Amino acid sequence: MKAALENYHARMQRVLDHIDQHLDDDLGLEASSGVAAFSKYHFHRQFTSTFGLSVHRYVQLARMKRASYRLAYRDAESVTDIAMDAGYDAPDAFARAFRQRFGQSPSSFRKSPDWEPWLAAFGPLDNARSKLMQKTFTTDDVTIRDVPPTPVAIVEHRGDPATLGATIQKFIAWRKAAGLSPKTSPTFNVWRSERRPASPADYSVDLCVGTDQPIEANGEQIKAGEIPGGRCAVLRVVGNTHNLEPAALYLYREWLPVSGEEARDFPLYCQRLAFFPEVPEHETVAELFLPLK
Repeated sequence: MKAALENYHARMQRVLDHIDQHLDDDLGLEASSGVAAFSKYHFHRQFTSTFGLSVHRYVQLARMKRASYRLAYRDAESVTDIAMDAGYDAPDAFARAFRQRFGQSPSSFRKSPDWEPWLAAFGPLDNARSKLMQKTFTTDDVTIRDVPPTPVAIVEHRGDPATLGATIQKFIAWRKAAGLSPKTSPTFNVWRSERRPASPADYSVDLCVGTDQPIEANGEQIKAGEIPGGRCAVLRVVGNTHNLEPAALYLYREWLPVSGEEARDFPLYCQRLAFFPEVPEHETVAELFLPLK
């Protein structure tokens, strides 16, 4: 029974991966059911019972999520191009759907996103993906690495994580102005609080870009700092790296107690190596670093 269930889930996972990789293609019921080798006459019910939403709804949300990221973080792309890539024949149809879902027009969202409705709108998508995308780790996944010190420019986010998107926008705008492309300058997140502290106001994370250039604020609050060198336990995560909490919990709950190691006095941090929407969400890559004595 267990083997049959694992096989069933693997076939469903193939569908999600296929959708992520082919958001610009025909993702109708027949094409999607063929990926999983299920009958098209039953697949829509199988998908809905597994994930809690229909294939059509899932595809709509996945396309809209990619579109919203492009609006917020890729200002060089036109609204028309983003609308077409989201599967709409005309910008006005896209604008109506976008406003209905997020309460803002695409142009208004691009200028000043309201992130709380955005987070709520994608709750069903995140819940669907969490059904099968639970990652499991083993000690073989963890390596100990001697890491050199890295000078960084820092944008601090302090407060409700629901407003993190606005801080990310500022961070991206500043690094663009400074000529620090993610392709040539490493990107780090340093967590200085729990992912979900008791009070959202206590949430704290540093958005960092590696650079040895003098730091010029360009109107934003940018600090110079350093990620210290030393030994680190490193855990590589591939896919859906927007939530690294399961990987962090594995390091703290399971790996560290049996490793014989002790954590050093610097927070857990990650380096982001492949980003959404440049790659599909299941191909994003991050490495989690636990500093060791």
